[in-house]
Amino acid sequence: MLRRIRAGFDKRAKACHYRGAGTLEYLFDDDTGEFFFIEMNTRIQVEHPVTEMITGVDLLQEMIRISAGESLRYRQSDIVCRGHSIEVRINAEDAAHNFMPQPGTVNALTVPGGFGVRFDTLLYPGYTIPPFYDSLLGKLIVWDESREGALARLRGALAELKIEGIPTTASLHIALACEPDIAAGRVHTRWLEGWLN
Repeated sequence: MLRRIRAGFDKRAKACHYRGAGTLEYLFDDDTGEFFFIEMNTRIQVEHPVTEMITGVDLLQEMIRISAGESLRYRQSDIVCRGHSIEVRINAEDAAHNFMPQPGTVNALTVPGGFGVRFDTLLYPGYTIPPFYDSLLGKLIVWDESREGALARLRGALAELKIEGIPTTASLHIALACEPDIAAGRVHTRWLEGWLN
């Protein structure tokens, strides 16, 4: 199935002379084993660190190399996926009040670290979050050999993360990381709405 999808994409990309980074998004139906195409973006996605964590390939570096006219250094057969990675978006939002954006000033910041933990952000103590843009403050990404290990690492990293001065979605992610349905994979595209109510 994946070979057929890739062949179809290759054919379309060649037809429009597409060259560069791109992200294909699909939904997978566990019951039928089918993939359903959602979209293709001609840019790197906000979730790219998950792919980087499980493959060891720096996608941004490769995108820059390609845009400079260099050849892609990898073939699909070179890519080996290892372990499990989870990314959560830490937003300046109040989850208890309909995810209302919360601009303000970061009074103090403690960033989690250690093996298998990555926090991509521009935050620093004293940074003022403006009301004019997306509320994304940072992306917390974790990796471990197993899904259970990745969830445990996520819980630990979220407990270490401290952004003082503004409400964030970190506490929501802690609750989600502790949720039995998440651990068991009993979720779907409409699961979160029911869980929040």
